Amino acid sequence: MSTRADVPRDLILVTGGATGKTGRRVAERLRTRGVPVRVGSRSGQPPFDWDDRATWRPALEGTTAAYISFFPDLGVPSAPEAIAAFAEAALDVGSRRLVLLAGRGEEDALRSEQALRESGAEWTVVRCSWFNQNFSENFFLGPVLAGEVALPTDGVPEPFVDVEDIADVAVGALTEDGHAGQVYELTGPRLLTFAEAVGEIARASGRDIRYVPITIEEFTGWLTEAGEPEELVWLLAYLFTDVMDGRNSSLADGVQRALGREPRDFADYARRTAATGVWAGELANHR
Repeated sequence: MSTRADVPRDLILVTGGATGKTGRRVAERLRTRGVPVRVGSRSGQPPFDWDDRATWRPALEGTTAAYISFFPDLGVPSAPEAIAAFAEAALDVGSRRLVLLAGRGEEDALRSEQALRESGAEWTVVRCSWFNQNFSENFFLGPVLAGEVALPTDGVPEPFVDVEDIADVAVGALTEDGHAGQVYELTGPRLLTFAEAVGEIARASGRDIRYVPITIEEFTGWLTEAGEPEELVWLLAYLFTDVMDGRNSSLADGVQRALGREPRDFADYARRTAATGVWAGELANHR
């Protein structure tokens, strides 16, 4: 695989590029490289909505590549057919390089990956473990700020991956040669339980933050009472039951293969994030 290639100046569609954890960072990196970006979101121009297929082709027109971050998750039953239809629309307008964000250990997501493989596109799959940034952007920021993170993980270790690494790999796949036909499994450099991850955050932030193990029933009940959307409750329940069973308790070499370097460590993420003040309460309204 080449380590350096000419960066194309062709337009790239980045779904989730407005507010998504990975999409926003992918879009920022592409712009830094001077690559034209079209943000695939409901507020984009033209707008893009995964629930409205009529918006897909206009958003793809004029692009040569796309970053696919499917909402709400590739594990939903409708995802494989949607990915196949999106790839068909992309190929119809000449957008051939497609990079798919997928979840590591999600058996249902494999059907979406297969749909992309069979599409005829120049595809790359970026298959990721649990994001570090779930503790600082959306999902668990509120509990961290409250000083108590209660989750149904039962001590299962996870190789948390930094979203910055995910974005680096995705941008490489979108702009450089040598990544087509690759499945990159991305993890961090070590295994941590959720209790250990919370402990890292507590040390970095200088705050007293407890991890409390709870049942999945207690967890989903708390989410529902908090008014979280039904699709988010379903997604988190799926992740903490079907996926968090130990199947992902191993390291992978996707970052090393794609980027030629070691992945970022959770402790570095915790120190870097603590320095922003997000866990001190100043940015609590980001939840």
